[in-house]
Amino acid sequence: MNIYTIIGGVNGSGKSSLSGVLSAVSSELGIIIDTDKITAETGGDHIRGGKAAKALIDDCLNKRINFTQETTLSGVRTLKTIQRARNLNYFIRLYYVGISSSEESIKRIKNRVEKGGHDIPSADVERRYLNRFDDLAKILPYCNEVRFFDNENGFSEKAEYRNGQLITKGQNIPKWLTDLKEYLER
Repeated sequence: MNIYTIIGGVNGSGKSSLSGVLSAVSSELGIIIDTDKITAETGGDHIRGGKAAKALIDDCLNKRINFTQETTLSGVRTLKTIQRARNLNYFIRLYYVGISSSEESIKRIKNRVEKGGHDIPSADVERRYLNRFDDLAKILPYCNEVRFFDNENGFSEKAEYRNGQLITKGQNIPKWLTDLKEYLER
């Protein structure tokens, strides 16, 4: 069975870092598609980068190979990709990375820019942070496996989503995760 892995979270949450950690321990990720990295390689042109990432996703699906997509989950593209992958009998795995606030995201992005990385407008970050649970809830029913990681001080797996329920793990559950649990139970 082929696997489509989604590494989701708001901008600055650590999606690329988690991709690196996971690729070091798993061969199931296949081709890792990071639109931000592709955009940087195309000279910073977001439209070209987005089209190149979409073409790469289409190629993976057409060839029926494992692939991983890093995404904020905003918009409809990820949901459409999930639906297409499910129709092709892919196993859909979501690793979601959470952090405490949009301010923390903005701070991390600023640090990334100072090191030569890409910037994201603060208004976009704040909007995506506010909508993160809505975006996540749209795709949860389509995922075969969902694991949640807190990235306040390194990656720590704190929950999984199974049979329509968010099941927390261990002690010191972060506030963003208890907020998500309340949101999903409404």
